[in-house]
Formats: sequence, C-alpha cells, structure tokens
Amino acid sequence: MKKLLTLLMLAGVFTFSATAQEFSDTDTTAADTAQAEEVYEEPVEEIAEIVAPIEEEAAPSKGFHQVVKEQFIDGGPTFMGIVLACLILGLAIAIERIIHLNMASTNTKKLLTDVEDALNAGGADAAKEVCRNTRGPVASIFTQGLMRMSEGVEMVEKSIIAYGSVEMGKLERGMIWISLFISLAPMLGFMGTVIGMIEAFDAIAEAGDVSPALVASGIKVALLTTVGGLIVAVILQLFYNYLVSKVDSIVNSMEDASISLVDLLVKHNLSK
Repeated sequence: MKKLLTLLMLAGVFTFSATAQEFSDTDTTAADTAQAEEVYEEPVEEIAEIVAPIEEEAAPSKGFHQVVKEQFIDGGPTFMGIVLACLILGLAIAIERIIHLNMASTNTKKLLTDVEDALNAGGADAAKEVCRNTRGPVASIFTQGLMRMSEGVEMVEKSIIAYGSVEMGKLERGMIWISLFISLAPMLGFMGTVIGMIEAFDAIAEAGDVSPALVASGIKVALLTTVGGLIVAVILQLFYNYLVSKVDSIVNSMEDASISLVDLLVKHNLSK
C-alpha cells in the first residue's frame, strides 16, 4: 500500500512539472510573438504609407469625354439635349457657310486683267464668257454689268448695284439661324436653371427642412444647364463673327471690283 501511494505521488509530481513546463513554453511563445509583432509593426506601416500613393497614382483617371458625358447626364437629358441640338445645327450651318464663302472668294485683280484682255481682243461677248467661267459673286456682278454694256455706263452702274444686293443676300444666307441658336442656347440654359431651382424648393417644401443633400441635385442641374447654354453660345459666336468678317471682306472686294469694272468700260468706250 505504501509503495502504491509512493508511485502515485511520484506520478503526480512528474505530471505537475510537465504541465508547468508547458505553461512556461506557452508564455515564452506568446512573449516572442508579441515582440515580433512590435518589431514588424513599424516596417509594415512604412510600406503601407509608401504603397498608398502608388495605388492612388495607378488608379485610372477619367478622360475628358467621360467627364463631359457624366456632366451631360447629370444636367438632365431634356434641356441638355436641346442645347446640344442647338450646337449641332449651328455648327452644321456655320461649316456650310465657311465652305461657301471660301469658294466665293475671287482673285479680283486677275479677273479684271482677264476681262480687260478679253474686251480688247473680242469685245463684250468674250469678256462675258470669261466671267461665266469664273466662280464667285464678283464674276456674277461683272456678267450682269457687261450684259448692260450696250445701254450705257449708267445702266451698267445700276445693274451692278442691284445685282450686288442680290449677291450680298446670298452671302448672308443662313447667318440668321446661327444668330438664333446663339440667343436660344443661353435662354434654354437659364430655363433649366429656373426649373432646377423650382425642383430644389419643392424638395425643401416636401421635407419641411433645409439640408445641403436635399437641394444639391436641383442646384447642380440648374448650374449645368446654364454652363451648357453659355458654352454653346460662345462657340457659335466665334463662328458667327468669323463669318461676318468673311462676308464683309467679300463685299468690299465686290464694291472695289465694281468700281474698277465701270472705269474699265468707260476707258474701253472712249478708246473706240
């Protein structure tokens, strides 16, 4: 019996010592782990600070067309669509007018020289043929003047003045539509502004409270439509001013060439 108790006591002592050793090892491992975390915590934070700006730079930025598309959608398709239609139609007319006016430009000095040579060589018929084969309003005016050559210089002058007004009207054709779109685009933008503000105040009335988030959408629509209308007006105004200056230049050339033609006809009649 004593031997059995002795064996049990020895077994208990060994078990207790093993358990204590395990707890000791566990505490040591936990301490080492905490120390390792403290050691590696600062480098990890430094790496995160370095990587964060790189990730921000690597993030793809929105293109210009994407930004314009988003702003167009945020502004509301109704008024922004009408403003865009004004821009497209105005640009179409402006481009057509630019092409027409560039084709209407004529080298008046060369034309006068050719008409004078034709008059001296073959008379009025030869001069009219030269004018018919030349493109532009100046040549058309010369043709009308040469057709009245037999009726005297005064009839030539009246014919040139009358037909000059017709050609000027042709040069200015379509300009009124560009002017209309220049006026219409900002007005539509301002109308969108008023409607956006009305929507914002309606939202305030329904909620019974004023908060930035509540009225932000309506105010954004108002501002975007206004900006859209002003941008369209500015673009079309630039084209309109260019066209006006081009028309004035052609008209001045027509007037100078008409005076030179009358002088040429007077000189030709006197030389007979």
